[in-house]
Amino acid sequence: MSGAVSAVSSNGTYAFTKPNRESITLLAGLGVEGDVHAGTTVKHRFRMEKDPSQVNLRQVHLMHEELFDELREAGFTVAPGELGENVTTRGIDLLGLPVGALLRLGDEAVVEITGLRNPCAQIDNFQKGLLKQVVGRDGDGAVAYKSGVMSVVREGGVVRPGDSVEVELPDGPHQPLRIV
Repeated sequence: MSGAVSAVSSNGTYAFTKPNRESITLLAGLGVEGDVHAGTTVKHRFRMEKDPSQVNLRQVHLMHEELFDELREAGFTVAPGELGENVTTRGIDLLGLPVGALLRLGDEAVVEITGLRNPCAQIDNFQKGLLKQVVGRDGDGAVAYKSGVMSVVREGGVVRPGDSVEVELPDGPHQPLRIV
């Protein structure tokens, strides 16, 4: 399975959206260089309030650009970085990957998928009604989260729009993604 990076984004301050960049540098074990969510322990405000010593399983947020196409059909306009993701991809079924899948981003960087991003009320502050579009139900009636996946950086490197994305699945049995 392969695809491409369509955009990269980062923000050094807490804000819902992240500006697009020409490139980002992933740092092994930390996340995106200069991004507010980089670090070995949690950096998301809600999680820091609960326990600031938790391991940071949310170093890099990836989102599939195909979601923006789906949202556009529902009447919403969303561009890369606007939902807070660091890496926007095209051609990869991110939500269908198992825990532990490795993504090679470009020539050097490798991230390991840790779980799903849980969308929060800030999404509705960004565009009213958008939260309902990124949280739905699957065919079995279970809650389905569409707002991307979280990962940790295994190998650092520079990532740019246009870079290839190669997927390496872990040895089975595969564990489905859950919120981290």
